[in-house]
Amino acid sequence: MKLGFISDLHLSENLPSITEGFFKFLKTASQEFSHLYILGDLFEVWIGDDNNSELALKVMQKINRATRNGLEVFFMHGNRDFLCGQDFAKKSNLKILPDPFFMNFFNLKIALSHGDDFCTNDHKYIKFKEEVRSQKWQKNFLQKSLDERLRMASNMRDASQNDNNHKDASIMDVTPSAVDRFFAKHKVDLLIHGHTHRPYVHQNNLGTRVVLGDWDETGWCLMIDDKKKELSEFKLSDKNAVWINRILF
Repeated sequence: MKLGFISDLHLSENLPSITEGFFKFLKTASQEFSHLYILGDLFEVWIGDDNNSELALKVMQKINRATRNGLEVFFMHGNRDFLCGQDFAKKSNLKILPDPFFMNFFNLKIALSHGDDFCTNDHKYIKFKEEVRSQKWQKNFLQKSLDERLRMASNMRDASQNDNNHKDASIMDVTPSAVDRFFAKHKVDLLIHGHTHRPYVHQNNLGTRVVLGDWDETGWCLMIDDKKKELSEFKLSDKNAVWINRILF
């Protein structure tokens, strides 16, 4: 048994190299892993399960194909793709997990999260998240046409990027005290998350926190089995996943 964890691919029509790199990664994952966990922001934007774009259909098809080879795939919502629903899950043949999600493997109590809930100093984002995650907002949004939803999503993305350009970098990172409270409350050995795009392995007396990296020219994957735990970086342009940077812990 071997587990793989990825996040923050931000797949879009504008960056086909990342999409192709993900498809190559899935081939490797279906041979190497028993379980693959996607911890949010698989897509740059998801406007609803009736999304009929070529990208959406192809990604669901490729994930489904990987599961037919024996790989179990799990997905957690990110701040970009929180509208992925049960139709997406069915077509991809994956299971959607709540955030946070707890599991036990290899004598470890493991917690999974997208990670944005730990960014408690970003008050503007927290307020925005509360609004768009409400049933009222989502119902109203999904009743609009696909074209209108695309325009709205594009406007929200542009506004978010502009806002982030004017924020102090520390505000967009996790708040250490929020992480410490999480470890103290849930007594986990290992916390795995993405969102911040700051791949690293943090260790202290409370436990280990692994931050997954975002995908660009390289991809990031955390791999865990009964022998080792390894956060690895690899080139997306390679035919197969060839690890170029490894952090063992």
